[in-house]
Amino acid sequence: MATSANEMTSNEVLFEVSDHVATITFNRPEQRNTISGLMLEMLTDSLLKANEDPDVRAVIITGSGKFFCVGLDLSGGGIASGLSSKTSSPSNLDLRYTPPTVLHGIDKPTICALNGSAAGYGMDIALGCDIRLMADSAKLAAAFTARGVLPESGGTWILPRLVGWSKAAEIIFTGRTLLADECKSLGLVSHVVPTADVASAARDLALEIASNAPLAVQASKRMMRMGMNETFNDHVHHVFLQLLPLFKSDDFQEGMAAFMEKRKADFKGT
Repeated sequence: MATSANEMTSNEVLFEVSDHVATITFNRPEQRNTISGLMLEMLTDSLLKANEDPDVRAVIITGSGKFFCVGLDLSGGGIASGLSSKTSSPSNLDLRYTPPTVLHGIDKPTICALNGSAAGYGMDIALGCDIRLMADSAKLAAAFTARGVLPESGGTWILPRLVGWSKAAEIIFTGRTLLADECKSLGLVSHVVPTADVASAARDLALEIASNAPLAVQASKRMMRMGMNETFNDHVHHVFLQLLPLFKSDDFQEGMAAFMEKRKADFKGT
């Protein structure tokens, strides 16, 4: 994907790739990484770029400074400000290329490194990732109903699937703030680590994922996503169809050879 003009003129969202890992960083620390209208576009562009780059095998989303992201920026004008206006009424709503929709649809595995607290839109982006690691000092604030809105970015779909209907209803209806240990006990995050270790822990996990056959990892994610809305019989049929091209891949041959030869596999993504 070509670099957009927005990416060349702004550093509000940083994007870098190294060792098969793409890192996307919200970079407005002075504004607690609130999401501007430009950042929405840049985040979508970054996710699509990572998904389309054959060199990328895992994606980390994180924030700079002390916060991950505390929601949409309602103070600086643009799209977020317009959403809060009484006179604003979208006449042509197209959500296909918004960050939550794109994040849900990409095949590359995503890791949210919660370097600090997340609220509102930021919480939904975190929940939309496949795996979450959380700083022990961070919080998740489901402050939507306390602000007169609802989880607008996928939270009403994701949260009940993560913690069950009753607990999700309690969190959303009360607008509750969750500490890191509670997030871990609820299964909202996989790991809670010291704040200083979040970046390194996320990268270690991303590198572990990237060491496996990328086509198999991506097919596994597609099947997990499809399985959330399929019957078992339909799902195992679709899994078999995904398995057939993997049998023909170079990585399958390499994986079998490495197993027989008791060595580490060197996967190429082909």
